[in-house]
Amino acid sequence: MDGSALYFTGRRAVETRPVDVGPVGEDEVVVETDASAISAGTELLVYRDQAPAGVRVDETIDALDGDFSYPLRYGYATVGEVVEAGAAVDEDWLGRTVFSFRPHQTRFVDRPEALIAVPDGVTAEEATLLPTVETATNVVLDCAPRIGETAVVFGAGVVGLWTARLLAAFPLDRLVVVDPIEARRAAARAFGADAAIRPDVVGDRVSDVDLAVELSGRPSVLDDAVGTVGYDGRVVVGSWYGSKRVNVDLGGRFHRDRVSIASSQVSTIDPALRGRWDTDRRLDVALDWLDRVDAASLISHRIPFADAADAYDLLDRRPEEALQVLLTY
Repeated sequence: MDGSALYFTGRRAVETRPVDVGPVGEDEVVVETDASAISAGTELLVYRDQAPAGVRVDETIDALDGDFSYPLRYGYATVGEVVEAGAAVDEDWLGRTVFSFRPHQTRFVDRPEALIAVPDGVTAEEATLLPTVETATNVVLDCAPRIGETAVVFGAGVVGLWTARLLAAFPLDRLVVVDPIEARRAAARAFGADAAIRPDVVGDRVSDVDLAVELSGRPSVLDDAVGTVGYDGRVVVGSWYGSKRVNVDLGGRFHRDRVSIASSQVSTIDPALRGRWDTDRRLDVALDWLDRVDAASLISHRIPFADAADAYDLLDRRPEEALQVLLTY
């Protein structure tokens, strides 16, 4: 079988190329893609050639291999319909809408156990947001929010908004979201933030907080996050900066105030939580929240797969116009 896949071919260059999907095995299914979501964080690092050289793409996802060298296929939020099943596969899979951690591609072959059945009531487009909800779930687990705390989230992209929504479910004293784009601040308020403010007023409006979460993707913002927390405050970094360097002032109050900085990365779960938590449990929580929240409200653009270059150009050059961009098939 033939298909088409999206390839990153150089700095700010993508193209669709034919791929041989291969015959379906007796224990495999064929999935025709309906939609896939673009990550405005990690995929833009690849698009801009800001992913660190020599680092493997993701060892936890079978569909991704190699390192961040061009040309490469990248992406991890694809949803489609099972249109063919091998002889050893239960016929109930036929016609089922499924999610896969796969790059952008028109069709693919995989084993059913590698797929996630999309729950009833969740559309294919909404299901493409599953990785962002799972990432936010992991961030909140790493934050360990406590009753009565004040928290501030830097960055109201899709992951930042999901993180704010999950934090809003806790009995915090106050939840503030910081973002330069007014539309995203409005979305943050709709998702449960008590306040959503511009970065230039943070110093006047936010101080001595218990928890700061950095999800903007901009290295300079980490310094702002450290500056907002009080004594024994916690900073959780969910952004991946790639090859961009971080300049943080650790020579002032950071040391004497015992501020802690922790990374949050969805590939693994905090070792302290692994007695009760695994990736299956985390995924179940994410699926539940995907069904409970108006996920479709986060989708700002639907762009045909054949015009994928326009989608990346939009996110790269006019980020204020976009939130979640989908490729449609």
